[in-house]
Amino acid sequence: MSRMVHLPINHPLQPFYRLLAGLTGAYVLAFGIAGVLRSGGRPFFAQENLPYVLGLHANRAFAILSIVVGAFLLASVVIGGDVHRWVALVSSVVFLVSGLVMLVLERTDFNFLGFTPITSIVSFIIGLVLLIAGLYGKVGTMLDVRREEEFRHGSGPDPTAHRLSTPNPPHDWREEPHDWRRDRKERHERERAAEHLARRQAHGVRSDPGVTGGQEQVGTTGNYE
Repeated sequence: MSRMVHLPINHPLQPFYRLLAGLTGAYVLAFGIAGVLRSGGRPFFAQENLPYVLGLHANRAFAILSIVVGAFLLASVVIGGDVHRWVALVSSVVFLVSGLVMLVLERTDFNFLGFTPITSIVSFIIGLVLLIAGLYGKVGTMLDVRREEEFRHGSGPDPTAHRLSTPNPPHDWREEPHDWRRDRKERHERERAAEHLARRQAHGVRSDPGVTGGQEQVGTTGNYE
């Protein structure tokens, strides 16, 4: 995953999104533990007659995987900081992609986790929650916040070094702002001059490039021999 830039730092709702990520991890962990307890005596990758656990069907493989993922999410929430942010972002992609892939493989022999359409929908929801928590989970110092705000409002340089295939063109953020009002005025003056010239030509008055000093030639209908 490429480095993400210009995300809000110390967002006011960051603790709330972190709490949502923690609740998501707790649900995944609880689902895994309950799934292991209720799937005993069934094949590891069973696809039929699966127990119903916390609104979803689960085989033992899916339950054990959920325990690992749920514990990993909870640990990242407890640690916080950039660890939580990157774990949430990566996990969101995993949940979204796995939900889509298993939805395609649902009615095939490759549905080794025993997914159903409801399981894929829940996987999408968990992925979106973790994605939001990751996007708004960036933390930093007050200096980082001030630099980002100055750049966002156009009063400071870009605090992030962008890694692009081609270098950024030179740009001075202190340069004078573009005068759009002057541009509109000049455009209106050109339009009025064009309209005035068109009206004069419609009345038989034409401008001659060879005539200077405001002299004009009036067109006549006579023929010259």
